[in-house]
Amino acid sequence: MNIAFLASGYRMAGMAEPAFGSSLDWGVRWTVTLLMENKFYLLFSFLFGYSFTLQLDSAARQGRPFVPMFLRRLSGLFLLGLAHAVLLFPGDILTTYAAVGLALLVLHRITPRAAVLLAVALTALLALGFVLLALMAMGGLDMSGQVADTAAEATRSDAALGGSVSQIISEHVRKLSLVIVLRVFFQGPAVLAACLIGLAVGKLGALGNLSAHTATLRRLQWTGFTVGLAGALFYTLSAWNGTVHKFWGEAVDLVTAPLLAAAYGATFLRLLPYLPRLGRALAAPGRMALSNYLAQSLICALIFTGYGLALVDRVSPPVEVVIALGIFVAQVFYSRWWLRSHRYGPVEWFLRYLTYWSKPSTTHRPRHGA
Repeated sequence: MNIAFLASGYRMAGMAEPAFGSSLDWGVRWTVTLLMENKFYLLFSFLFGYSFTLQLDSAARQGRPFVPMFLRRLSGLFLLGLAHAVLLFPGDILTTYAAVGLALLVLHRITPRAAVLLAVALTALLALGFVLLALMAMGGLDMSGQVADTAAEATRSDAALGGSVSQIISEHVRKLSLVIVLRVFFQGPAVLAACLIGLAVGKLGALGNLSAHTATLRRLQWTGFTVGLAGALFYTLSAWNGTVHKFWGEAVDLVTAPLLAAAYGATFLRLLPYLPRLGRALAAPGRMALSNYLAQSLICALIFTGYGLALVDRVSPPVEVVIALGIFVAQVFYSRWWLRSHRYGPVEWFLRYLTYWSKPSTTHRPRHGA
């Protein structure tokens, strides 16, 4: 999902790259927006909330004080995210997780029912905000001048990203002011809502016995692949076609994207027990998700910015997808190789060190039957 924004100042500004306007280019943009945009970070956020309950349980079993450990973990996430945003990608989400983690810490005694209701309320309020913006736009809000300014801004951004190290870092810092606003008023509350759902599921222990929840998973699939996809199509039309105002699209997407994300998650949960080889292939990069996330930004920065090849806005959307897939396949093999001799990924090791304030073991601990 991120590679288009790492590869182009225009995409970071919410516009299509003017150099790529073929049917194939537009087909890729539509497909990525329809099926991926605003869906997968919700799954990751769900897992962040779910893992929070696992950490609570682990600390209780070990008799460790949870709050100082978790605060150190959040501090590590924030520092990693800040470095990531300044040096590689201002669209970083780790700093958002650090902030949302504080909210989870405050709300950790919440009941599953209350967590779900709060998540629904947050989503509804966000959607209502975009509805109000859409109504204002219908009342005569003129966006034409802003579009022209955005195009000029994207051109300046491209020049900076293809320049020296100082120019790249300055451009990232300059973009952060807008990114922070988007995080506070849009993505942050959406991340918290998904985390709260993960927290509720973790408290209920629902993933511990999937066979007891087959009917629920099936309902999530039906709802997500009908209502969720319909909402995603409406959002895609608003983002790229112009026949639907973007604010209406955002409002609908806020409500329906979680349904499609849930359908993806339910599908994986139902299929992976029957696809053990795929499960094993995905397990290793999953255990190193943080290392791989940061490595993806580093690799893309070396390809698209002045850190390396400076191919910003010179790569078409279809080639970007091929590069993204190639990077992930390489990370699957690298992760499996690394974890043969290490218990944790390199960044996971660092974060664990901060969490427990002691040096974790670096050697791999063999499992029975492995």
